[in-house]
Amino acid sequence: MKVDIRLGGSIPEIAEQARRAEAMGFDAAWTTETAHDGYLPLVSAAMATTRLQLGTSIAVAFGRSPMVTAHLAWDLAALSQGRFILGLGTQVKGHIQKRYGLTWDSPGPRLRDYVQALRAIWHCWQHGTPLHHQGEFYSHTLMTPFFDPGSIEHPQVPIHIAGVQKYMCRLAGELCDGFQVHPFHSVRYLRELVLPNVERGLRASGRTRADLCLASSVFVVTGTGAGEMESALRGARSQIGFYASTPNYRVVLECHGWDQVARELTRKSIESDWEGMAALVTDEMLDAFAVVGTPAEVSQKLRQRYTGLLDRLAVYEPFRPEGDLTAQRALVAAFPR
Repeated sequence: MKVDIRLGGSIPEIAEQARRAEAMGFDAAWTTETAHDGYLPLVSAAMATTRLQLGTSIAVAFGRSPMVTAHLAWDLAALSQGRFILGLGTQVKGHIQKRYGLTWDSPGPRLRDYVQALRAIWHCWQHGTPLHHQGEFYSHTLMTPFFDPGSIEHPQVPIHIAGVQKYMCRLAGELCDGFQVHPFHSVRYLRELVLPNVERGLRASGRTRADLCLASSVFVVTGTGAGEMESALRGARSQIGFYASTPNYRVVLECHGWDQVARELTRKSIESDWEGMAALVTDEMLDAFAVVGTPAEVSQKLRQRYTGLLDRLAVYEPFRPEGDLTAQRALVAAFPR
């Protein structure tokens, strides 16, 4: 099991976070594309480290042309000397249309075309062959020397995609190097939906489970006292309620027969009843979607829950060297380096 961290905070903080994570023995550091760009922090992280793998988990694919993403990934692969992992996600319809101001259609097939376009572009740059990708959604047929960055030492940029539904699991197995499982997951969801569909994709491409990396972060609720535990419990209920209210993620709750709760969470999110959403997250749901306990208990539960299921694991909360690293240390204890 690879043990990773999630970077967070402002750009000036990233270099120190990455440096400390590498010194503590973590395997990789991942950025999320939320309040900040997903790629820019990794420039700082790459320059501050020598061993730590660096990845986006995730960058929004459809907010950028494949050509723009290809350049970003190529430069980060060169800068990090082959330590960069490109993690892509589709986002959801509302955000693509209302936040990005772009059109939304056929996200699964579009992402398939996107990945194929990236590889065609990189092949052109690395081998000097004509650029010729004409897919269902993207067409790239022009590459002049002025815009060609040329070959690099580590051209095999791993591509991970994220998803929740069956199609994305199959697509990852068929076409990608890794699958980023959403933090809002359970063991039952992994076993009943993710793994069977990943295997279908792998079989379609003549590959095996060893050819695909399964990665995720996990909600960890722990602390060294009653006050810390209570605060962590409130935060986890709120975050789980927020994710569970998204209609596209309802399939995770459906694995447990909690369909009605999912619909109620969606209704409350429309009403902006955030406290009411958190209150709907029962102890049973919390136990399914988070690892709860003292640091020692959490270490044991992490090991029992994820050994043999995932290949990479991180704590959902961002790694902040100046803050409380109880959950991160529990993860390291569960899977010693």
